[in-house]
Amino acid sequence: MLLYGSTDSGHSYKVRSFLLLADWPHDYRWIDLTASRQERPKAFVLASKFGEVPVLIDESYTFCQSNAILLYLAQRTGLFAGEVDEWQGVQEWLFWETNRVGFSVPNLRFALRWSKQPPEVLAFLRARAIADLSTLDAFLSEQMFLLPSGPTIADISCSAYLFWLKDADLDESAFPNVQRWLADIRGLPHWTHPDVAMLSGGLAKGN
Repeated sequence: MLLYGSTDSGHSYKVRSFLLLADWPHDYRWIDLTASRQERPKAFVLASKFGEVPVLIDESYTFCQSNAILLYLAQRTGLFAGEVDEWQGVQEWLFWETNRVGFSVPNLRFALRWSKQPPEVLAFLRARAIADLSTLDAFLSEQMFLLPSGPTIADISCSAYLFWLKDADLDESAFPNVQRWLADIRGLPHWTHPDVAMLSGGLAKGN
């Protein structure tokens, strides 16, 4: 199993985190996203239909889009899939993440770190991120993880960018249930912070 990903890509980190948490053998190949798409490795360009990370290759099959890959991996491995009657809920959280916390937090982080934006844009993204974190915080006041049975790909997906909240000038302590949830995820065996997991060398070479 081969994963193409990149530093600072929370979408890549979702997949990398699953593989590390699952202790699943794989190779990780770092892609320099500062290079033009024409300058990126040919094998990656051929594999990535959208020219983006992450891309997962499993035997003769190629998968892209982080949440779609998580769905495949959960079914492929039987890990972090939840109970059978939770599968609908898992998918609902993945779709919510795509349009909510997986949009607001990374875009706010990007605007603050790499691409200056007008104050009104920053205000919109910040308000959206706070609303999304508040939604998570309210839900997590009632249970430890997003599904009753324990950690699933829903938690892996929805938490991915939240380990970089400081980069988005957001304080996780303002959302105590989210803070507790992130601490629980950090406590899972083989959990690795994205700054380490997504490096271009060392651990990032894979298992």
